Formats: sequence, structure tokens, C-alpha cells
Amino acid sequence: MTELVWIGFLALFLALLFLDLSVLHREAAELSVRQALSWTAVWVSVAFSFTFVIYGLYEYRWFDFEPWLGTTSGWDAVVQFVTGYLLEWSLSVDNIFVIALIFAYLKIPTLYQYRVLFWGIVGAIVLRGLMIAAGTTLLQHFDWMFYVFGAILLLSALRMLRNGEDAHDVGNSFPARLVRRFVPVTPELERARFFVRREGRLFATPLFVALVMVELTDVVFAVDSIPAILAVTRDPFLVFSSNAFAILGLRSLYFAVAGLMAMFRYLRYSLVLILAFVGMKMLLVSTYHVSNLVSLAIILGTLGAGVLASIWATRRDEARNNPGPHA
Repeated sequence: MTELVWIGFLALFLALLFLDLSVLHREAAELSVRQALSWTAVWVSVAFSFTFVIYGLYEYRWFDFEPWLGTTSGWDAVVQFVTGYLLEWSLSVDNIFVIALIFAYLKIPTLYQYRVLFWGIVGAIVLRGLMIAAGTTLLQHFDWMFYVFGAILLLSALRMLRNGEDAHDVGNSFPARLVRRFVPVTPELERARFFVRREGRLFATPLFVALVMVELTDVVFAVDSIPAILAVTRDPFLVFSSNAFAILGLRSLYFAVAGLMAMFRYLRYSLVLILAFVGMKMLLVSTYHVSNLVSLAIILGTLGAGVLASIWATRRDEARNNPGPHA
């Protein structure tokens, strides 16, 4: 019963989300980089533990599960899940840079950022589910959509290469103007509240503006990431579950990356190469097939190169600024 598997996964995901909010982080608190890295490791471990379930569902047809394509083996399903998870996880890093810019512009203290990120993630899961359903349906009925999605990814890579993180004008962005058009916004925060009433009138707070901007920013980035993962697999369960687990750890990843931004200056170029690679893979789908194992190796290698280059550059700069007594 495929429906039972979907219901079970959604129940598991909601339970993990509830655990994160109501048990582990019930009160707003500032996460140190060390704590954020620890929680990121926890969520990555949870995601990789789920590969055992993926293997059983696709190899042994647990709970009478019927894969969408029908012939996917357990090992192939695991490779597709891990590739999709790492792809979504890596592309989320660029999203994090923009979210950090939004928080900085609106002067949202770290203490309240966790609340915005939580509700942003809840909305992102719903929107991603709708976009995944639409994307898989289009690819199922219109094969030429592969070329459309491939072109979108190549254009996204060029856009990311051209625009630095300072290129976003947050104050005049569409989400900020949209909120102000429908409801007045208070000039200051009201603790962790999204709305307040003053003299009988409803006002939004800058925290709500930040939430709307984070939600719509995620939709923009989903235009990149959903076609990218559909190049790996068109199985709706693998696409949605890998996306869900990647988004689940996004809050912790945000605080980890935000605290280490200076160390990862070249990571953007890794993301550009990944988007370009996946875009070319989709454009060449009818003439040349790249296996998922090769795709996984390229994604991991590109990310690793960006991280290592960033760390090396940071240490080089530190050595120049602190030459030591014998310089």
C-alpha cells in the first residue's frame, strides 16, 4: 500500500519537526557555531539513517510499496535519494546567504531568527510538495520539459555567477513592498510576535516581513533546486523525501554557515558548477546518460573543492595579517 508509506513518512517528518520545535528548541535561543554544527550533524545522520528504509521499500517492497517507475532497485533508490539530498542541501547554502542578508537588513536579532526559520520551513515543505507534484507531472507527459528545466538551471548558474550577495536590494524587494501594501509595518520588533494591534489597527512587525521574504526567497530557489533533483530521479517519493530531510536541517545549517561565512568564500563557485553540470545533464538526456553514482561523485567533489579552497584562502589571509615574530 503505497498510500500507507506516504502517510507514514509524513507522520515521521511532522514528528521530527515537532521534536525540533517543541522539545529541543522550545524557547528561542542563540545557537553557537559549535551547537549549530552539532545539530547539523544530527539531522544529516537522521537523513542517512532513512536510507535503510529506502532500501527496504524499493528492494523488498515493504508494506507492499510500489515505486513510481516500478523497476528501481534498493541500491539505485538509495543512490538517488542521497544524490538528491546532497544536491538540495548544497543548493540551500546560497539560499542561506540571502536569508542572512534579509535578517541583517531588517535587524532581526539572532534570538528571534529561529522562529522565522521554523515557520519558513513549514511553508517551504508545502510549497515544495506542490512544485514537485507539478514538475513530475510535466516531465511524465512532456519529455521536452527536460530541456526547459536544463535551460533554467544554466541561467540560474549564470545569474549566481554574475550577482554577488550584495546585489540584492532587500528594502525595495517585492516581498517587502507586498507586505507594506496590504498591512502597515511597525518600525520596531515586538519580541517574537508577527502581528500586533495598536489603537484597534492590525500591524505587521519586521519579523513577519522577514518571514514573507524568506518564504518567497525559498520559492525562487526552488525554481533551481526542483529541476535539479528531477534530473536525478523522477520518483515523487524520492524527490519529496530527500527535499524534506534537507529542509529539516536547514535551520541548524543556517546558523552553522552564517557563523562561518568568511571561511566559505569560494562555495558560491562550487554551486555555480553544480547547477551548470546538472543543467547540461538535463539538456543531454536524450544523447548521453550520466549515472547517478558519477553525479554523486561530481557533486561531492565540487563541494569539497569549494570548502577546501575557502579554508585555504582564509588561512592564507590570516598568515598575511599575522606574519609572526620572524616575518
